[in-house]
Amino acid sequence: MGQKVNEVMTPAPVAVSPDTTLVEVGDLMRRHGIGDVLVVHEGRLRGLVTDRDIVVRAVAEHRDMSRTAVAEICSTNLITIGPGAGAEEAVRLMRAHTVRRLPVVDGDRPIGMVSIGDLAVQRDERSALADISAEPPNT
Repeated sequence: MGQKVNEVMTPAPVAVSPDTTLVEVGDLMRRHGIGDVLVVHEGRLRGLVTDRDIVVRAVAEHRDMSRTAVAEICSTNLITIGPGAGAEEAVRLMRAHTVRRLPVVDGDRPIGMVSIGDLAVQRDERSALADISAEPPNT
C-alpha cells in the first residue's frame, strides 16, 4: 500500500486572514521561502493565494499592494484532500484539475499542504523535479 498524504505533506502551512494586505502576504512568502499562502477565517479554509496570483491579479492590474486585501485576489474554488487519502489520489487530483498544490484539510480546517514537488520526492527521489524540490528556496 502506498503512502498517505499526511506522510508527504508539509504540516502547518502558512495562513493569513482574508483582510491581510498583499504586502504582508508577499513578505510572508519571502520569509518562509514559499509561493503559496492559505486564507483562513475562523479556522476554516477560505482561499489560497499564490505568488502568480499576486502578479496576475494584482501587479498586472496596478493594484495598491498595501491596500489590497488578499481576499480580493485569492482563489476560492479550491480542490482539497484529506490527510488519510493516498498520495496517488493527490496525483490524480492534481492532474485532473491542473493544479500544483492541494491544501490538506480535516473537514474544512487546513492542516497541511501537499505539492507536486512533495509527491515527486515521494515517487522518485532521483527525478529532476525531486532534486529541484529538495533544494532550499532562493531568497
